[in-house]
Amino acid sequence: MKKNMKKIFPVALLLVIVLSAFATKDRMRIVRNESFSTGEVLKYKVHYGPITAAEATIDISNNLHMVNGRPTYRATVYGRTSSSFDLFIKVRDTWQSYIDTAAILPHRFHRDIQEGSYRKKETVDFNHYSNTAAVKTKRKKDPERNSTHKISDNVQDIVSGFYYLRTLDYDNMRKGDKMVVKGFFDEENFDMEITYKGRETVNTKAGKIKAIKLIPKMPKNDLFKGENAIAVYLSDDNNKIPVLIEAEMFVGSLKVDLYNYKGLKHKLVTR
Repeated sequence: MKKNMKKIFPVALLLVIVLSAFATKDRMRIVRNESFSTGEVLKYKVHYGPITAAEATIDISNNLHMVNGRPTYRATVYGRTSSSFDLFIKVRDTWQSYIDTAAILPHRFHRDIQEGSYRKKETVDFNHYSNTAAVKTKRKKDPERNSTHKISDNVQDIVSGFYYLRTLDYDNMRKGDKMVVKGFFDEENFDMEITYKGRETVNTKAGKIKAIKLIPKMPKNDLFKGENAIAVYLSDDNNKIPVLIEAEMFVGSLKVDLYNYKGLKHKLVTR
């Protein structure tokens, strides 16, 4: 009997290992979030050199929304060019993410892009148990296109990624420390490497604010000048809201500047 058990045990163990490789996850991670909640509204002016080119609003719905049987924050980014800049290119963009309140991961992502004559609508449904993303895309007069993609564990969309960065603890980081955020955008997986660059006090239209400086590494492109072209500043308080974004482009500089806010979870610390 003992000899038979010795023979069976390794086989059973191997079978468990093989089966577990094909099994889906039965739970999602839990991320501590003390920085944001429902009802938060952030407003920005977008400056292209000396010109106020656009405005952007980022808000979280007053109510939670159920997606995939989970409570989510509905976070929406609205961007529109100013009336004077409409003469060059008229932009009316909406980006929206349904973010799991416990895991700070996206369950659903929407894009409605209107830039000049270009039109695109996209919906991405994330399944973090099977690590797949189902994408529906509609461009102007083209028929709707559907595709399914494998995604990494704990992958973020563009909007939810910013909220995830707000949950991180920067107090124990050293200048130069790097972190990698897994992302999915335009039907592709990517790794976003972000470098912590310490603390600075920045001038914004909302006042002088002590901020955490982050540099996301940019891939080679025809828009931004170099891999360190963008600097993101989060308020150095319990909110960690984006207060300033600066970008060096091949054809000038861009600045996204906080000018109004409400519904913050904590009082914003200004100087």
